[in-house]
Amino acid sequence: MTTQTDISLSDLRETVERLALNMPVTDMHTHLYAPEFGNLLLWGIDELLTYHYLISESFRWSEEEYSHFWSMSKREQADWIWKLLFLDHSPVSEAATGFITILKRLGFDVSSRNLDDYRQALEKRTVHEQVDTVMQIAGIEKIVMTNDPFDPVERLVWQSGKGKTDPRFYAALRVDALLGDWPHAVSELQSLGYDVQAEWTERTKEETRRFLSEWIIRMDALYLAVSMPGDFKYPAGDHRSKMIDEVMIPVCQELNIPFALMIGVRRKVNPSLRLAGDMSMLSDVSAVEALCRRYPEQKFLVTMLARENQHELTVLARKFRNLMIFGCWWFLHIESMVEEMTRFRLELLGTSMIPQHSDCRVFEQLIYKWEHSRRIIGNVLADKYEKLHQSGWNVTEEEIKRDLNDMLNRNFWRFLGKEQ
Repeated sequence: MTTQTDISLSDLRETVERLALNMPVTDMHTHLYAPEFGNLLLWGIDELLTYHYLISESFRWSEEEYSHFWSMSKREQADWIWKLLFLDHSPVSEAATGFITILKRLGFDVSSRNLDDYRQALEKRTVHEQVDTVMQIAGIEKIVMTNDPFDPVERLVWQSGKGKTDPRFYAALRVDALLGDWPHAVSELQSLGYDVQAEWTERTKEETRRFLSEWIIRMDALYLAVSMPGDFKYPAGDHRSKMIDEVMIPVCQELNIPFALMIGVRRKVNPSLRLAGDMSMLSDVSAVEALCRRYPEQKFLVTMLARENQHELTVLARKFRNLMIFGCWWFLHIESMVEEMTRFRLELLGTSMIPQHSDCRVFEQLIYKWEHSRRIIGNVLADKYEKLHQSGWNVTEEEIKRDLNDMLNRNFWRFLGKEQ
């Protein structure tokens, strides 16, 4: 028997959707930064409009030379994109609609279509004011950054001790070069004073482990993260497998943190688009299976980029409790895919997964990415509760809050062993 009053069927959906929109969130993977990181934190109208999703979409409507676009100032680029995607055509794509959602939630008159008015309003705010405003509007309580000590600008912030100033922001150590560009990583490690060589020697392994350990401790990083191409195989006897087995897993186990793998990117299919030129790629889920089986005591956070991988990955998560799947990554972060993936994940895993992360690069994107996703998560969950209700199993408001809090907060922290 529950001590809470059951919710009537007529009130159920409204209650779930209201709670989903208002539950504080831990955004467990972003490309955002705390204000202390200076210009690494992207925000404002021009940054939003020159987001790489909108850049690539704009070129579908233009014969403009890529080189000419990149020669423009950021403001000129933003004006060009605004005209093409918002004035010359209706902004119905997820990224374009998201920009309109941001304007509306920030209190702007979207019907005016006056870009300079929007700019001037935000230019009056400080970065700290905007961060506070956006987090309040979006209902975000905690943000996990993506942090790279090979970035010289970011490295100075950490070395100065300012990287952990804002308690709302947490670090995740990501060093893709260790797995994907070893020659570059060797050069960077040597410049930082680590005794490594291109050859895979015992000393090189020891020093690379020391590098990861020291930076995880310096950042107080919640997890180690890498983005992998779709052709990632494991075990394979190649550099990637050796780096994982002999460096990354030992460090994660020693410091008791998860290893996060984001698998399925194909870089620079159109180099002329720069950051906007990346693509998704079908991956081999058996690589994740092999990792989970070989290291049953190591926890893995995993997301994949190809739609075709999602069902198999979700089924795999039923078999390994050391696997936590998370989010609808990158090109999957569109409403139709968020709904599809949330629905079958709930049907296969119940609420024991992390349905979403924002992957934001520009701070105000938190507003639309979470508002759109919250509505979908609430709607899908309401369907499930209605089905339970029809079977005679009535849920209470406290039980709904518990389930939403699990998915949007506690599952992540519990998996880390740091339950809040």
